Amino acid sequence: MKILVINAGSSSLKYQLIDMDTEAVMAKGLCERIGIDGHLKHSPLVGGKPVYDEDIALPTHAEAIAAVIDKLTGAEYGVVASMKEIDAVGHRVVHGGEKFACSVKIDDEVMAALEECTPFAPLHNPANITGINACREVMGDVPMVAVFDTAFHQTMPGKAFMYAVPYDYYKNDGIRRYGFHGTSHRYVSARCAELMGKPIEELKIVSCHMGNGSSLAAIDGGKCVDTSMGFTPLVGLPMGTRCGDLDAGVIQFIMNKYGMNIDEMLNVLNKKSGVLGVSGVSSDFRDLDSAASQGNDRAQLALDMFHYWVAKVAGSYVAAMNGVDAIIFTAGVGENSKSSRKAIAEYFGYLGVTIDEEANSKRGEDIMISTPDSKVKVFVIPTNEELVIARDTKEICC
Repeated sequence: MKILVINAGSSSLKYQLIDMDTEAVMAKGLCERIGIDGHLKHSPLVGGKPVYDEDIALPTHAEAIAAVIDKLTGAEYGVVASMKEIDAVGHRVVHGGEKFACSVKIDDEVMAALEECTPFAPLHNPANITGINACREVMGDVPMVAVFDTAFHQTMPGKAFMYAVPYDYYKNDGIRRYGFHGTSHRYVSARCAELMGKPIEELKIVSCHMGNGSSLAAIDGGKCVDTSMGFTPLVGLPMGTRCGDLDAGVIQFIMNKYGMNIDEMLNVLNKKSGVLGVSGVSSDFRDLDSAASQGNDRAQLALDMFHYWVAKVAGSYVAAMNGVDAIIFTAGVGENSKSSRKAIAEYFGYLGVTIDEEANSKRGEDIMISTPDSKVKVFVIPTNEELVIARDTKEICC
């Protein structure tokens, strides 16, 4: 069974074609600047075919999907003989609200429900919906599945997901903590259980998804019981450009003093804050490491704040679960920054954690970076959200 995984943005479309008999990626690519001019990079990973990396007219997502199918099936760059070999399509959808606690096969009723969830993720869900409609237009009756970033967190209890505002805002408007990065947290926690050789139902895990967007999840017995992002992906940890947790009174003060409207204020909080705003250097943690090593105090402060917040939130989750068996680092920073992992792990001495320096220096593999005598195990596990989407699609469509 071969499954095409689609992650559609407002002007981009990422994809992978996965052979589910082996779970090997056959091809992957990225369509960019859709609706502007267009560019497609397509990388076949089987058959020794060349990479296609060219400007190409992509006026809409439908043309982007058609171009992807053309490259996947064509003689020069293709990895399958025809579109008939693509058995199903799995779509990443950012927000499923309270309507979706698991992945679902897409039909007209599901599409209507996705539209209803759009106000919760106005920057993301419309693009996801556009990608689904484009695939349905080009691929006809090929079965399709929606996999939601928010679904994994639907197991949180009310004490964790509720905000302390008048209850009617939850009842009437759905104001609550939803959480994001669910497919990532789900994948790495399951993989952690495999590496430990234990049923996930017996484990308490803190998953640290650390990148330009970052979130932590408390996973007890394989179910999420808390997560750091909220109604939107803006809150929780300080991130690349997002502020994380912030006193709402600060927003009022800044808006009043500088004459900002709410859209201008949210632009500051989403795109000009986080480690970029503190450091004045960059939202890229590699740039911050370089600047800090050259004596830039603000870059070091930004790193210190990030490390502190990860450790602080992780500690609160240990309390929430009344214990922890494993801590996972994943995503861009979690997988690649040994200095950030070390700095964060230094806060975990009270858990009996010590880090194996040699193991912590490795990249790109599933590995335990704590010493064998550490009471709590610490892992680096590269995330694989596309594989989660493909597995769910296979399960639902077979």
